[in-house]
Amino acid sequence: MKIGIADTTFSRIDLGKIAIDELRKISSIPYERYTVPGIKDLPVAAKKLIEERNCDLVITLGWVGATQKDLASYVVLSMGLVLVQILTNKHIIDVTIHEDEAESENELLKIAENRVREHVRNAVDLLVNPKRLQKLAGTGQRQGFPDVGPILK
Repeated sequence: MKIGIADTTFSRIDLGKIAIDELRKISSIPYERYTVPGIKDLPVAAKKLIEERNCDLVITLGWVGATQKDLASYVVLSMGLVLVQILTNKHIIDVTIHEDEAESENELLKIAENRVREHVRNAVDLLVNPKRLQKLAGTGQRQGFPDVGPILK
């Protein structure tokens, strides 16, 4: 069992380092890291991690700027990752940070770190503890921000 971690040089924070730190804290699952220039490179990085480096699941770590062009690039990334999942029959956990999510860089750093760490936990659960995710179904979990909670009857 192995997890792939694909990150970009465009990110303003070393998201790969955060992911590896969290993975080491909670698991002994080995990993492969693959760094590419930008988010549109992440789908092929994920595919290479799965097909060439034998990863069972990939976490992609992307950073999206605040312009319309950046948002269009995110749509392309998202569609590419879905296609890679279909082609490989492997989960890809897309962890994307959008620069316009926060008012300050300090707040953005907190959101990014929380989102990466929580998604690493999700990835490990998908591989070794899927029952934990089943228990969380319908509970309004969010990564990067406080959970919104369930809508109760």
